Amino acid sequence: MATVVALHAHPDDETLLTGGTLAKLSAAGYRTTIVVATDGHMADLHGRKALRLRELEAAAAALGVARVAHLGYADSGHGAVLYADPPDRMRFARAGIEEAAQRLAAILRNENAEVLLSYDRNGGYGHRDHVRVHEVGARAAELAGVSRVLDATMPRESLTRLVHVLERLRVPLGNDLSALDSLYSPRSEITHRVDVSGFACPRKAALAAHRSIIEGASRFATIAGVLLRLPTPILGRVMHWEWFVEEGAAPTSGGPLDDLFQPAHRPHGKAS
Repeated sequence: MATVVALHAHPDDETLLTGGTLAKLSAAGYRTTIVVATDGHMADLHGRKALRLRELEAAAAALGVARVAHLGYADSGHGAVLYADPPDRMRFARAGIEEAAQRLAAILRNENAEVLLSYDRNGGYGHRDHVRVHEVGARAAELAGVSRVLDATMPRESLTRLVHVLERLRVPLGNDLSALDSLYSPRSEITHRVDVSGFACPRKAALAAHRSIIEGASRFATIAGVLLRLPTPILGRVMHWEWFVEEGAAPTSGGPLDDLFQPAHRPHGKAS
């Protein structure tokens, strides 16, 4: 069976963006590996293993993932200021693309990966580490000879509708909503849409494993808390799909494909 490697920026991203897909692939007998660029921490770890990496290992086990690897970088943070590196490691946003890609390519070769899951060119919502994941993933696939890269994303139109609904409900969103037209991917670019409704249970367990984030005061903690309180069948309906854009390909005339191993249409002149 083929091996699929999923590259993510931080622990918890794997569950939110590709958790259902990884659980589905693992249940079908495929080998799955999660690689995180950062350990999710901003500060010096003083030689200790990152708590969030331990949580990631528990989440991966819930999803049936065979291996977890860390590229060795610190979280770069989100916002106008890129803080100085902690004494023990470099922030991912400061890492050279070639250096980071070489680290990932070594894992791809070791795993004999057939497919790499990465992020769309906008880095989803624009976090600097997510943008760098897209850049590093593309280069690492080239170095390792992985012919198919599928970028995890969401349809921008659906996100925009959701934000407008929340605005009407007077839910405080806090961010500059003028950037909505550059987030994630337009529906017209999405090549694969995977039905993960049957994998809400492992995805819920994986989300619950990220306790240090869930018990915090962030917007993510609020959203995660709501999702975890939903009955599992309802969660399966809310988080029914996961979306991908295959690099160098275009959607088929019949719409997005449900099988990641079915290549999307490649326009003339674009080699796989």
